[in-house]
Amino acid sequence: MNSAVRSPDFAERGTWARHWLFDAALPFWLEHGADRDHGGWFDKLGQDGSAMPGPKRLRVQARQIFVYAEAGRLGWTGDWESGVRLGLDFMLAHYRRDDGFFRASVDVRGVPVSDTVDIYDQAFVIFALAAAYGVLDRPDALRIEAHTLLANLHARLSHPDAGFEEAATRVLPLRSNPHMHLLEAMLAWIDLGHEGLFATTARAIVDLARTRMIDPATGAIGEFYDGDWQFEAANGHIREPGHQFEWAYLLDACMVRLGGDHRAAVRKLADFGNRFGVRDGRVIFAVDARGKVIDGRARLWATTERLRTMIVLGTAKDGPLTAAQQGAALAAAAQSADVLGAFMAVPVAGLWSDWIDDRGAPVIEPVPASSLYHIVTGLVPLIECGDLAAHDQNHALTRPA
Repeated sequence: MNSAVRSPDFAERGTWARHWLFDAALPFWLEHGADRDHGGWFDKLGQDGSAMPGPKRLRVQARQIFVYAEAGRLGWTGDWESGVRLGLDFMLAHYRRDDGFFRASVDVRGVPVSDTVDIYDQAFVIFALAAAYGVLDRPDALRIEAHTLLANLHARLSHPDAGFEEAATRVLPLRSNPHMHLLEAMLAWIDLGHEGLFATTARAIVDLARTRMIDPATGAIGEFYDGDWQFEAANGHIREPGHQFEWAYLLDACMVRLGGDHRAAVRKLADFGNRFGVRDGRVIFAVDARGKVIDGRARLWATTERLRTMIVLGTAKDGPLTAAQQGAALAAAAQSADVLGAFMAVPVAGLWSDWIDDRGAPVIEPVPASSLYHIVTGLVPLIECGDLAAHDQNHALTRPA
């Protein structure tokens, strides 16, 4: 991070983020969200912290593996390893199908509920395996598992032109979102020193996004496509602002890992998200291709994606933004951090409201475990930025006059 463009306001916000994550959320979910009787993680908790009945989705197990692996990487002193192993053991024992793919959900004891293969879910399995590999002394079995699953995706679900199909027997529309998370998973393995098929897949997804998924008229990425990667007739106009920020972050990360110049694309994605997708600091759920609001509600994950992306772009040395643009990005990040606090203003520390309605009121309902992954990805750069801002403040106070 480039200290020259940081705001001292991040010191206090970073302290809040560290306290909420390390002292409240991580221990609370390990105590209440982990199923110690049957293994794995519960999908949802009530606002009082009680486990809610229902199937256990694959993506929840995968995301919680990442959450506690990241906690270990950050130096959290709680029992992060048991959180990683709880999800990893349950995922590998109960979700793998005979064809090598992973099923969508099981019941509380691990009996299959939905055998559906979703590329989105497969991406998170590969991502979770990278997270576990990185903190568990790099067991080669996890790398082999991830590589085998990726090779299976290429062998069984490759689109004839680019990217991946939704199913072996074609199901439309095609979606950008699974490809985004697959790119995220590829970058996680590249960061661990493994390229090969991971890097080849990442480059192909970037090329697909740049040439087919992104609307050249606006620079925004869509959600739904026909079989030829053209915007689908029924829902091809939908643009989710949160995904503009998420893709901007990933394309920026790709420049360091894979080369290429995506600076203009990153700027356009972030600009579309900020111009059309933010109301009173909240990232709204959906707009159309021209930026007109379709769904004015705000979901927590989109705010965390804006927070992360604006911090990264606002602090990057020689990044896509000018100095003036970096200042605006940091102001947007500070705004998103404060809005995130509104989502977390619930009676039990470590929980949150996942939605704020279009009038600005939190929606009180069970808390999805899946959102903790997004919270961590947003809070980690806020914590790191806050630590640097606090260091700069302390250094200024102790510097001789």
